[in-house]
Amino acid sequence: MTTTLIPAGTATDRPAHRDPDVLRWLGAYTASMVGDSVYYIALSWAAVRAGSATQAGVVMAVSAVPRALLMLGGGVVADRFGPRRVVIASDAVRCAAVLAVAALLFLAAPGLWLLALLAVVFGTVDAVFMPAVGALPARVTSRGQLARVQGMRGLAIRFASIVGAPLGGLGVAVGGAAAAFAVAGLLIAVSVPLLVSVRMRDLPPDDTAAARGATALHDLRAGLRYIRGHRVLVPLMLAIALGDLGFVGPLNVGLTLLADERGWGASGMGWVLSGFGTGAGAAALLLTLRGRLPHAGRIAGWSIMAGSVAIGALAQVPSVLTAVGVALLVGLLAGLSGAMCGALLQTHSDPAYLGRVTAVSGLVSLGFAPLSMPLSAAAIGVWGTGPVFVVSAAVCGLGGVIALSVRDLRRAELPG
Repeated sequence: MTTTLIPAGTATDRPAHRDPDVLRWLGAYTASMVGDSVYYIALSWAAVRAGSATQAGVVMAVSAVPRALLMLGGGVVADRFGPRRVVIASDAVRCAAVLAVAALLFLAAPGLWLLALLAVVFGTVDAVFMPAVGALPARVTSRGQLARVQGMRGLAIRFASIVGAPLGGLGVAVGGAAAAFAVAGLLIAVSVPLLVSVRMRDLPPDDTAAARGATALHDLRAGLRYIRGHRVLVPLMLAIALGDLGFVGPLNVGLTLLADERGWGASGMGWVLSGFGTGAGAAALLLTLRGRLPHAGRIAGWSIMAGSVAIGALAQVPSVLTAVGVALLVGLLAGLSGAMCGALLQTHSDPAYLGRVTAVSGLVSLGFAPLSMPLSAAAIGVWGTGPVFVVSAAVCGLGGVIALSVRDLRRAELPG
């Protein structure tokens, strides 16, 4: 596949929100993320209808195994073959797999084995898709626009979460899981021609020449050495990992148990989640409009610290209305810290290593952080929501302490 290259210093210097290549990338990313949301709704519905609740849970979780095991290798693939090629190929495979399952469900009722196979395929492809998605913006726009692109990406994620769930529910209501899978596949398919039309920035000759003739294992080791020797990336990834570990459990399993304990019900929990989503969307919009915030390292550290306090406070509030306000604050601060950390990760990584950098970061967020969910549920069963939320807040806050105590990260700035 031929990659169209943008000479340095040309169209990529324009503001990201006015750059046709960035907008095409954003449209492709949004369509793919909405398709993912619809896919998970369809998969969960089909699994519940085909088996027991326990079997459905296994089907939903099975994609995480290949994704976690193969993520580092996926980063090598993204850097070796270029993120654009990898994203296009993986989106095409995801689309074909989902549409094939939709067709089979229209014709017959194959059972849980087909859904489990689809989940494994999806998780395996995600292992290369996700590092490539993280590495792609640096090839589409200039370094000075990467922070704004990170904000635009955050808005796309918020949009996908708002639109995807009801769209998937509508597909299930109209035509069952088969129709929902078809909608998901068609949405993912929309991203492919958009990505094909995106022009790419070339890498400096030294960066591309360094990888010639090297084995995949050599590339992986080189990427890990690069991260280990970087004064900003090491503490940044540690801060991201601690923030995710302290955040994922309370805001997923913990919030459900808290709503049940306080008698808020499903509607109350929905309002709290909407408050969080609104706050996170506002943070992404701020970075999209501003493009750059000064003192990025300090902002990331202090927002993680303040967000951890808000997480601890969430378990102490008595009413749904107060909980919505606290959740909005949690979303705003978590969205701000996440956007700043993501922008710092993009701008402080050599583009030639960005796939591997994204893979390591994604492994922490998608491989380790979800482990906090069953641990949080078990701990809440023993000690209750209050103490567990406080401990989770302390873990999250430790990430902010690291960001503020490591000089190179504390002083890190985004390019202007």
